[in-house]
Amino acid sequence: MAKQKVFKYPGERATVSWHSRLCIHIGECGRAKGDLFVGGRQPWCQPDMAADDDIYDVVLRCPTGALTVDYEDGSHVEIADAENTVHVAYNGPLFVKGDLDIDGAPQSAPGLRFRAALCRCGKSANKPFCDNSHEKDGFQDYGAVGEEGAEDAARGGTLAIKPIKNGPLMLSGNVTIAASSGRESWHGSKVALCRCGASNNKPFCDGQHKQIGFESD
Repeated sequence: MAKQKVFKYPGERATVSWHSRLCIHIGECGRAKGDLFVGGRQPWCQPDMAADDDIYDVVLRCPTGALTVDYEDGSHVEIADAENTVHVAYNGPLFVKGDLDIDGAPQSAPGLRFRAALCRCGKSANKPFCDNSHEKDGFQDYGAVGEEGAEDAARGGTLAIKPIKNGPLMLSGNVTIAASSGRESWHGSKVALCRCGASNNKPFCDGQHKQIGFESD
């Protein structure tokens, strides 16, 4: 993965960090009410323009882990959601939240411990993370999930995510997969998710990465 570019926006009480290589411009920050983030302003992020609680709330809306915040008094420390979830985006990435342990995640991006957008089109130049290449490549998958897994599966705990070389994303740990509609569809503790873009059983891997000669590096 390419070197991360980290920009810091210090205020009197809090410093917001933006990890640009992870950002796919969802717009949760720019569309939030208030003056914390204002497009076209220099600097575009000004922590002193918002209350501490508001900064924390907006930063944690970022689904990619690109935004993080540190407070001078050590307050507002981000904690993992009680349940690990994977949301399959309509024609887009896998949005993952929870207590995440992503193999190879850069130390410069602490937000990836809780939030990440993972490539599933196979074209990202920042694998295993999404870089919006699905838009340029015309990737199409509407995010339906046909399998159910184990309805009585346990919830919570650490979710380990290991990108297999030239293969799928291996998830180990309790996790719930939601379709693009928002429906909770699959529950379990071990699953291989497609990241080559070619599976006929998306979001699950069906071995097509071997057939198409997918290369993850």
